[in-house]
Amino acid sequence: MSSRRETNDGTFFTGSFGIAEWRHPGNGQSKTNKHASAKRSREHVSAKRVRKNFKIDEFEESPFSESGEKDRYLITYADLITLLLGLFILLYTASNLDVQKYEKMVNAIGNVFGSDHKTIKIFPEKELPVTTPLTSLKSEVNNLIEKNNYSSSIKLEENSRGVTIHILEDIVFPSGSAELKKSSKIVLQQLAAIIRRLPNDIRIEGHTDNVPINTYQFPSNWHLSVSRALNTAYYLMTEQGLDPEKLSIVGYSEYKPLESNQTSDGKAANRRVDIVIIK
Repeated sequence: MSSRRETNDGTFFTGSFGIAEWRHPGNGQSKTNKHASAKRSREHVSAKRVRKNFKIDEFEESPFSESGEKDRYLITYADLITLLLGLFILLYTASNLDVQKYEKMVNAIGNVFGSDHKTIKIFPEKELPVTTPLTSLKSEVNNLIEKNNYSSSIKLEENSRGVTIHILEDIVFPSGSAELKKSSKIVLQQLAAIIRRLPNDIRIEGHTDNVPINTYQFPSNWHLSVSRALNTAYYLMTEQGLDPEKLSIVGYSEYKPLESNQTSDGKAANRRVDIVIIK
């Protein structure tokens, strides 16, 4: 066996056991080192113990745990939004059903299964009539005309402006006057009961024939036509309860005739007051 020692002056001494010893020259303390292989083995065991006893900081998320536990509700929320989107797409598709495509699809399916029956109609052949306020107005006014024999004095017309009720002069005004007759108030009362319920604006229009007038009260046909429209509207507003905000008046004098002014019948038709229910 051989050995090597270090004396107090710092030299080594050795032995045959494969161990090298070192002694501090001052205090005689020694530190023993084993071979490199034994040293690495001890370091490996020590590292394992350190990892085993190592504690993860409670504030740091573990790399081995499942991340995102606190955000798992987002998965449920995303599923809900997806289902809602699908529902709205189906509703939109159902609301925009193409009848022609539907019929082709049904015919194709019928041919596949050997059926030659006709396509079932999902909509009626004829649309049901839609009742509007103006449609109801025309029906009621026509009933009023027939019931009271007003066919020669009240005319009904519908055009782009709306529904116009022509009331001729002989039933509402004396010739050359703008004062309402007593009998004309009964007619206006019956008409007011019909048009009062309408939401439409109402315009009262005064008309004359082409015969000039020049009196102290009415210097021209303009004055006469406006006065007739004004008195009619004022009576409907104050006595029959029509909304003043819906009423307006206009005078056309002789410039909006219904008939030719070359005949007496034509002139009589042109002397009138029109109640226009505007669309």
